[in-house]
Amino acid sequence: MRTIADTKQNRAAGIEQQIPWRVSKVEALPSFRLHVQFEDGTEGMVDMASFLKRECGVFKALRNVKIFNAVHVEHGAVTWPEELDLAPDKMHDELQKTDVYVMQ
Repeated sequence: MRTIADTKQNRAAGIEQQIPWRVSKVEALPSFRLHVQFEDGTEGMVDMASFLKRECGVFKALRNVKIFNAVHVEHGAVTWPEELDLAPDKMHDELQKTDVYVMQ
């Protein structure tokens, strides 16, 4: 898992830094989709259905809807149990281009 400094920790250290691609909210939607919002206001849908249909190693566990729906934000990243997470910078870049990022 990629370690990302927490904004509150930065403030406590006297460093005011806002990273635009830090996730602020995530919501699981039907059909293996997520609604994601970033600290800079960028938001959109991440469609993981095709990605999860393929052989996808550790992410195979997310085919279980109960596990998929356990998504949450941890340290600015979309995260699930068992330390599964997605790169927030890639999602942010894609959602800057379009409202729906279809993961392949």
